[in-house]
Amino acid sequence: MAQARSAFSNLFGGEPLSYTRFSLARQVDGDNSHVEMKLAVDEEENVDNNMRPIVTKPKRLNGTICYATIAVTVFFVIGFMVGYLGYCRRVEKKVECEKLPVTGSPVTEESKEDFPGTSNRLFWADLKAKLSEKLDATDFTSTIKLLSGSPYSSREAGSQKDESLAYYVDNQFNKFKLSKVWRDEHFVKIQVKGSNAENSVTVTDPSGNVIFMMDNPEGYVAYSKATTVTGKLIHANFGTKKDFEDLKTPVNGSLVIVRAGEITFAEKVANAERLNAVGVLIYMDRTKFPIVDAELSFFGHAHLGTGDPYTPGFPSFNHTQFPPSQSSGLPNIPVQTISRASAEKLFKNMEGECPSEWKTDSTCKLRSSQNKTVKLTVNNMLKEIKILNIFGVIKGFVDPDRYIVVGAQRDAWGPGAAKSSVGTALLLQLAQILSDMVLKDGFRPSRSIIFASWSAGDFGAVGATEWLEGYLYSLHLKAFTYINLDKAVLGTKNFKVSASPLLYTLIEKMMRDVKHPLTGQSLYQDSNWINKVEMLSYDNAAFPFLAYSGIPAVSFCFCEDAVYPLLDTPSDNYEELIRRIPDLNKMARVAAEVAGHFIIKLTYDVELNLDYERYNSKMLSFVKEVSQYRADVKEMGLSLQWLYTARGDFFRATSRLTTDFKNAEPTDRFVMREINDRIMKVEYHFLSPYVSSRDYPFRHIFWGSGPHTLSALIENLKLRRENSAAFNETLLRNQLALATWTIQGAANALSGDIWNIDNEF
Repeated sequence: MAQARSAFSNLFGGEPLSYTRFSLARQVDGDNSHVEMKLAVDEEENVDNNMRPIVTKPKRLNGTICYATIAVTVFFVIGFMVGYLGYCRRVEKKVECEKLPVTGSPVTEESKEDFPGTSNRLFWADLKAKLSEKLDATDFTSTIKLLSGSPYSSREAGSQKDESLAYYVDNQFNKFKLSKVWRDEHFVKIQVKGSNAENSVTVTDPSGNVIFMMDNPEGYVAYSKATTVTGKLIHANFGTKKDFEDLKTPVNGSLVIVRAGEITFAEKVANAERLNAVGVLIYMDRTKFPIVDAELSFFGHAHLGTGDPYTPGFPSFNHTQFPPSQSSGLPNIPVQTISRASAEKLFKNMEGECPSEWKTDSTCKLRSSQNKTVKLTVNNMLKEIKILNIFGVIKGFVDPDRYIVVGAQRDAWGPGAAKSSVGTALLLQLAQILSDMVLKDGFRPSRSIIFASWSAGDFGAVGATEWLEGYLYSLHLKAFTYINLDKAVLGTKNFKVSASPLLYTLIEKMMRDVKHPLTGQSLYQDSNWINKVEMLSYDNAAFPFLAYSGIPAVSFCFCEDAVYPLLDTPSDNYEELIRRIPDLNKMARVAAEVAGHFIIKLTYDVELNLDYERYNSKMLSFVKEVSQYRADVKEMGLSLQWLYTARGDFFRATSRLTTDFKNAEPTDRFVMREINDRIMKVEYHFLSPYVSSRDYPFRHIFWGSGPHTLSALIENLKLRRENSAAFNETLLRNQLALATWTIQGAANALSGDIWNIDNEF
């Protein structure tokens, strides 16, 4: 019927009803997917004129001739419509009959999941088959080996090797005939080892004699405070909040030694600084990191945040005039990584057995001997560098201004085989395969696909965050999902995922469709997998997309039960990676298949595959937890009723949106675009609008950090019962207000037009 309407309109000189015009034929050179956005019928522009009655002066015509002319016209139109519709049915039937033998796909329920639009668009089953076929023919290991080799090994952000690899990625994107390739330059500050003075750890006796000295360790911690501190040394296990709470010895005025793992370096340092420790040493124990050389050095950063900490909230473009400020996430104490061998030498000058529940090495000791003192000196220095982010895009054929972003870190402190080479290889191969599917196989993504190669990821997703900061007020209106490819293959046994709840349904579909290459079983093995989803950490580039920009994000990996021990070390090379994962090519292939399924489903379906109703269960869990403190809230003269009402409004808004989608005509692009835009607003509107993005950059009330988050509200309520002296009632009143109105605002945004809002307030 849509074809008939279009033909009828064109026959009589009418404007086309579609809102985009595009050429399906992509040239083989340059920017070739021509998409011209043009509103054909502007229904709002001339509303006043259209509402006025039009009075025309009647013409004096012979009645018989007039009626005859009308009759002929009517019969002609009816005949044309009947003939045209009959022809369309015959053509569509013929196309369908010819299509099935070519694809070889049985007429199953899945293969009927067609996409509205032109009749030559592929079925989902066909796209899966084409993707799988191209993945089978791809050699991932050769690309990983190339990226980890001598031309690009130890490509620290801003170095010549990092820049060389950036231009290689740029050339590859152009070679793949992507619609457009470009790069962004950012000027940022990172911290590196000092060239004039060395870092050191020294143990002295009461007379000041040196008992042990570790001079100029190869590894270091970026963004440590450059200073010298002295004190007793206390072991705090992994340095989590609970570990410090369980310590019987106060750490005030002392240095702390902690094991690597469990949480990020930045969180360990922040926890120690909160309790007035003067410095932190970090080492890798044998239990957590088996089969690691005792002398192996390693690297990390201590910034409790992402991006350039010396331009918080500002994009580091060259033309920006930066105010004299720095991130509140920077530590005020020195931090240093040490080898396991050095840690064991320190333990010889300590006493007290480590608790058995720590399950660590037998050499572990709790505190310095009474007459021993430890001195830590850090002389790291700031360095201004230029970094390059490289982008390539496959433009969508219907909504090119809506896009999914697929990204991977490019830089590495060491060879970076597992840390960044695998992700960059996946990025390049996916760009080539999907471009090939568009050029040769009839893949017509409705929305655009952006491939991004980030720099300075080792220093806290600096490249990705600076890009997000540069487009703070527009990206959430355009980008609807971020897929992170970093560290996607660290083993073979487990499939782990961290993601926004909006992507849970799509993740489960993917897990059912994709098979593990070694077992032949689908990745969906545990119906309780959702409860095992891990929160995104500060070290994950997907985190700022979700918590800073309000863009749904997903990160996944194939890994073992134990952590991959060589990340951020000089031993993270291709030889070690292939030795530990002999089936590296198969695992890289399945990782690419996982990402490919995400990309195709999110860019090809008419409706965005974002399950906005998932946040109802998240919100209900929060309300149930808060309700346990209903009596405490009542004693303060407050009520939880407004919070309950806001949650109810959000539930009703999601239900209404679902109803609107079910009642919508899938071929009506205007309506579907409006519905998809409402879906895209969900994640963004969970960023609290009531706190400063500069003071609290991660404003997401579920996944961010700061007093505005729902978890901070619960923690404050707990204090009222557990430690009333630390409880802050004024803060709680603010937290309740912020939570209530942020949830209500998300409900209002999801409802659409203001006359659809329940507004029970």
